[in-house]
Amino acid sequence: METVRREGVHISYSDQGQGEVIVLLHGFCGSAEYWEKIIPILSGSYRVIAPDLRGHGSSEAPLGAYTIEQMADDVLSLLDALDIPKVTLLGHSLGGYITLSFAQRYASRLNAFGLIHSTAYPDSAEAKEKRLKAVAAIGSEGITGFVDGLVPGLFAPETAMSSPELLQRAREIGYKTPPQGAVGAALAMRERPDRRDVISASELPVLLVAGEKDGLVPVERTFTSDNRNVTKAVISGAGHMSPFEEPEQLTDVIKDFAAVLVK
Repeated sequence: METVRREGVHISYSDQGQGEVIVLLHGFCGSAEYWEKIIPILSGSYRVIAPDLRGHGSSEAPLGAYTIEQMADDVLSLLDALDIPKVTLLGHSLGGYITLSFAQRYASRLNAFGLIHSTAYPDSAEAKEKRLKAVAAIGSEGITGFVDGLVPGLFAPETAMSSPELLQRAREIGYKTPPQGAVGAALAMRERPDRRDVISASELPVLLVAGEKDGLVPVERTFTSDNRNVTKAVISGAGHMSPFEEPEQLTDVIKDFAAVLVK
């Protein structure tokens, strides 16, 4: 992993392959390692950059609440540091919220963007309360206990039964999240606005990917636009974690989407 510095905060990132640039943003309590089954395939045809988001993985984790805008600005600073004018930006879960903020404010830096198991809707009142409970749980249980409780619900029930090693790998990655980073990101997600208009008003190609068995972000909360520039895909058999559960399906969807952009 390499690093760049923004506002005194070091952001770590993976940079592999050559060609048109695809940036992959991971989900909550994840890291660039969430894409470990995706990057080796994509990097054969594209330059693939995957940062550890602020507060996650090897990146620094300042104390206090973060904002989605701040995390999107970290991505912009990374692109500026690498002198990359335009990218295709794809975000998983939390990474999708960051992608929408980036697309809203820096559309000129994008060839396309997409959400993977994410939504443009804001948190409901119930979800906002759950974010506060998550913060409390991190404080009382530590990151290990919190991640142990978080991970099983991310996967399709069948995957949890048949492939416990995938859940364990997600836990191992999650354990590396600094507690204050998880808290900062949880509070950022709680305060994000409704950004459905970012998708509906965009003239850029947009990719929306949902998991057939995603218990956290149902298909209808991902597919918020029927515009012609929107490509929709459902990953069969996957819950919220297709980068682990169905990496070949997800990679094929990304490659098909990106192939159209470079024609």
